[in-house]
Amino acid sequence: MAEVPALSLPGARCGIDSVDISRIERLLHDTPEEDLGKLFSAEELGESRRNDVARAASLAARFAAKEACLKLFPRETALNLITAADFAVARDAYGAPHIVCSLAAESVLARHRIAAIAVSLTHDRASASAVALAEPAQMPVPWWGALLYHLVPLRRKVVLDNLRRVYGESVTESEIRRIAQAHYAHLWRLLPEFLAFPFLTPAQRLAHTRVENAEAVFAAHAQGKGVIVLTGHFGNWEVATAAGIASFPQAKGRFFFVRRPFKPHWLDALVMRRFRKAGFGALPKSGSLDAILERLAAGDIVVFPFDQHANRRDGVRVDFFGHPAGTFRSVALIARASGAPVLPASSWREPDGRHVLRFEDPLELVEREDLGEEVRLNTRRFNASLERMILRHPEQWWWVHRRWKEWPAKRKRRA
Repeated sequence: MAEVPALSLPGARCGIDSVDISRIERLLHDTPEEDLGKLFSAEELGESRRNDVARAASLAARFAAKEACLKLFPRETALNLITAADFAVARDAYGAPHIVCSLAAESVLARHRIAAIAVSLTHDRASASAVALAEPAQMPVPWWGALLYHLVPLRRKVVLDNLRRVYGESVTESEIRRIAQAHYAHLWRLLPEFLAFPFLTPAQRLAHTRVENAEAVFAAHAQGKGVIVLTGHFGNWEVATAAGIASFPQAKGRFFFVRRPFKPHWLDALVMRRFRKAGFGALPKSGSLDAILERLAAGDIVVFPFDQHANRRDGVRVDFFGHPAGTFRSVALIARASGAPVLPASSWREPDGRHVLRFEDPLELVEREDLGEEVRLNTRRFNASLERMILRHPEQWWWVHRRWKEWPAKRKRRA
């Protein structure tokens, strides 16, 4: 492989790579077909022609494309957060190549605010080359979001500090401010949606909400150990949840939310009345371990908001977007004790105003003899799943919360 560096273009990144076809010929000769699947996708292997020479040239061009993509993100590549296998070359209906990313690669693109990677491939008898161009994304900002950002700067410093912590090393300051302004526009829409929701008919609620991958919940529930749903303050969670789950009558009375009452009390009471009317129960965030385990043992679905700061008494310090953050250890402990599968879930508002509630597939948890190490590893996996969901629609997460608070030193016991 020739060492061709990534180019830096205004507003974009460009990676170039070249591969000797003879190298891929040796790879094909020495590697079993099943092991090739660790580097190339099934579609890539299927599309490459069977003639050995032509197949080597085709796969060499695809390998050059993978390497060119890696050069767009040198830091993540050096840290082994992404590898060549995280990028695949597919073709559209017209035969034009495009890049398909794994979940890990999608998160890296989202962290850098990259909308897509355009790719061009070519080869001659001796070598294959590829050019990968990262196309930057730009957050759309409604006019009222920009106005609120400037005229009503409530917790603006917190929002900007949080966004810089996540995006500061990968996107421009202007894009960070655009995300902040779009976030204020999102906050502005929460109140009228909340107030209008009780006056919508059941048909209108269904028309305004879509549930994705609900089958993942039902499949996990069929295991008979209950289900833990891991979520955060995404979109208009109250509206999306109440309307979305209501479309599944079989789930009524089986969902329980672990929550901390918020102020003012009248608003908390209003939210709870709506939840109970929709068939949802609530469990207090403090002192409810036995009740949670009972609900899971009964086969119920327990929903944990997991994206707020946890103090030393309740939490463990693990990375969240690359920075240590106090995170609740309770979900890892409860999953271990109950055997219940853990499913991430998020919600967002689409441009047309419809709300989407999406469930992800269950997370694969690790087991360790050292309980503390097991809790830390699984809690980090939970944070990683939240990161992926936040990056999809960053303007609709709760950036006003101080997620990365100081972690106080452990107090020494007095003799």
